[in-house]
Amino acid sequence: MSSLPAFDEPNPAATLAGADRAHQQQQVLALSLLDDEQEWSAFSRPVAHQLGCWESNVLIEGMHCAACALTIEDVLKSVPGVRNVEVSAGSHRAKVVWASQAVVPSGWMQAVHEAGYRALPANDAFARERRLVESRKALWRMMVAGLCMMQVMMYAYPAYVAQPGDLTPEMEQLLRWASWVLTLPVIFFSCGPFFSSAWRDVLHRRISMYLPVALGMIITFLVSSSGTFDPAGIFGHEVFFDSLTMFVFFLLAGRWLELRLRDKTAGALETLMNRLPDSVLRLGPDGQFERVPVRRLQVGDVIRVLPGEAFPADGVLLQGHTSVDEALLTGESRPLTRQVGDEVISGSHNLSAMVQMRVDRVGEHTRFAQIVKLMESASTSKPTLARLADTIAKPFLIGVLIAAGLACAYWWRTDPERALMVAVSVLIVTCPCALSLATPAAMLSAAGALARRGVLVRRLDAFESLAGVDTVMFDKTGTLTRDAMVVNHIQVRQGFTQQQALALAAVLAQHSLHPLSRALVAAAGLAEVTERWQLDQVVEHAGQGVQAVVNFSGGAKPAFVLRLGSASFCDVAQLNPGALQVHMSDDAGWLASFEFQEDLRPDAKATVAALQRAGISVYLLSGDASDAAQRVAEQVGITQAQGNCSPQDKLDFLRESQVRGHKVAVIGDGLNDGPVLAGAHASFAFGQAVPLAQAQADFLVSGGRLTNVVDALLLSRRTLTIVRQNLSWAAIYNAICVPLAVFGLLPAWLAGLGMASSSLLVVLNALRLSKDAQFEWKA
Repeated sequence: MSSLPAFDEPNPAATLAGADRAHQQQQVLALSLLDDEQEWSAFSRPVAHQLGCWESNVLIEGMHCAACALTIEDVLKSVPGVRNVEVSAGSHRAKVVWASQAVVPSGWMQAVHEAGYRALPANDAFARERRLVESRKALWRMMVAGLCMMQVMMYAYPAYVAQPGDLTPEMEQLLRWASWVLTLPVIFFSCGPFFSSAWRDVLHRRISMYLPVALGMIITFLVSSSGTFDPAGIFGHEVFFDSLTMFVFFLLAGRWLELRLRDKTAGALETLMNRLPDSVLRLGPDGQFERVPVRRLQVGDVIRVLPGEAFPADGVLLQGHTSVDEALLTGESRPLTRQVGDEVISGSHNLSAMVQMRVDRVGEHTRFAQIVKLMESASTSKPTLARLADTIAKPFLIGVLIAAGLACAYWWRTDPERALMVAVSVLIVTCPCALSLATPAAMLSAAGALARRGVLVRRLDAFESLAGVDTVMFDKTGTLTRDAMVVNHIQVRQGFTQQQALALAAVLAQHSLHPLSRALVAAAGLAEVTERWQLDQVVEHAGQGVQAVVNFSGGAKPAFVLRLGSASFCDVAQLNPGALQVHMSDDAGWLASFEFQEDLRPDAKATVAALQRAGISVYLLSGDASDAAQRVAEQVGITQAQGNCSPQDKLDFLRESQVRGHKVAVIGDGLNDGPVLAGAHASFAFGQAVPLAQAQADFLVSGGRLTNVVDALLLSRRTLTIVRQNLSWAAIYNAICVPLAVFGLLPAWLAGLGMASSSLLVVLNALRLSKDAQFEWKA
């Protein structure tokens, strides 16, 4: 016979190794794309006052507990050039501060991958799709475990209820073989994530919750397999396939539900971050609209926004009339009307009609970008209680392994089979997940609830501080009052009515941008007066007033010179020196005087009353004149007010109150509020606040409702109550279940149910805070 040509037989091990190397190379190549500095701004921002330092927000895939978070932190901190790391076990997000001179993003991201996890830019468009894939896989594993569990329990049932002689040895052995076969899909498919994660931890010489759980599963399966194949062996003839499949199902069911609940928090943030459209219609040089990526927009561009689309930038409407939805950005739940000349903000939705707008701010300069930055900061921050729980997570797991080993050694002398199952129960029942999720789950749920009301949380620690506040200090202008002024009182010359004087003043005031001029126009309403007078030779004198020649329609009366402004500009005497007034005069002299007061927020009085009912002492400290401060204080019900306060005066008041043992929350919006906002136990800045005030505040009220302060205060108290409940439950659960497991009174299936239910209960309890119900504080 002729010999066939020799071919190298394929080596399966070499093939798998080659595929693994190819996958790693592809992964490194994908990460290297993020090393382009132009891509950094998509998921990173420069750190202020630190040249060459960047702060990146990334999603972490593959982590499930506090021990994982600590492992990732340790791995990243060991990378040269990484300055600081915070990983949140609750939101699965990480904040990484790194120096661009020493490391690039692919460097520290690859370190995360080598540790067995995956780091992705927080703005990754496919993050939601990956979460859905993960959720579907978890559902399939749970369903396979549940189906096999029911079948195994059916085969185990006869052995539990049969009387002596009812079940032949052959039939009993057949049922055991059937149970063993049905357990194989559970072990090799449903338990796959536990085994792979535990093996990864062993290879990297670290510990996480997977190791004790995986050990418990393997031991139970081996002991049961020994009872099936060798009933006369050292481990006896007992099998525990029903317990094994049952606690695997409970664990997977708890994990799947926890994954779904956690996605509500992660999904809320991604809904906000992915609110902008991918492309938009921009007006080109040829007068035609072309669709371009949002990243190519520049200030001054004219774009067209269709109904149902989100506005991609901040700007002003040039054409069209529509309604917009700003609920997720400002907390305003009702659609708002926008017409030509009105400002629209990026991230809000165009509801009813096609409009054209001029782009005024793009990218990180928009209000949308500032809100995203605040939410990212909150989602990665770690409260003090969470840091404490994370610190004890690893020692706790080590203690679990030691306790299981000691329990096994104690029972081994009398009953080796029972010794192993006692160790399994100890390994499974003691889980640090409930302890590590107790604080971040509650605070992230609370932060999401406040975000829907228009209050953004800069750091989760603020909930702990705000819950203990007993004193609130308000600024006046822009906080208790609006930025605008309103007409309070009108005095007129004999022969004129107040309405006539107001209408005539409004005709002249519409040619001025001064805030008091806008207040006059708003008070009068121009629809019924513009047809009666015509103005010529309008001149505005900066800081003094406006002058024009007034002609009556049809020449019914002779023209005259009209002046509107200060007393000196109108050549009249100040009627009430302590009031803010605008005067009007004509050729005959004084015509009218308009007295203004600050426009008080409509909910200011209700807010102060609610705080006082909650046992909070309320103060008003303002930089304005004392009489103005006292007048506003009386209107809103504050009995302790002080005017003419410098920034140092406010800071001194804060420190004196803190020395006396009070915990003070400060609410302000001005530049001079920066120091006192930074020094307060908790602080609020309103959405129109200057950047310094926003940078120092713990809570940013992006809407205009002052009652949000009360919402935040009451919710913070509820949040701390939920946190204490979660921590107490985790402690009580372990204090009761661990001794039961050690003494052999807790079977493996019940241990699995306890482990799953403990984490699930913590998450469900925290989820109560995310319900968007109105607080009953007004009653």
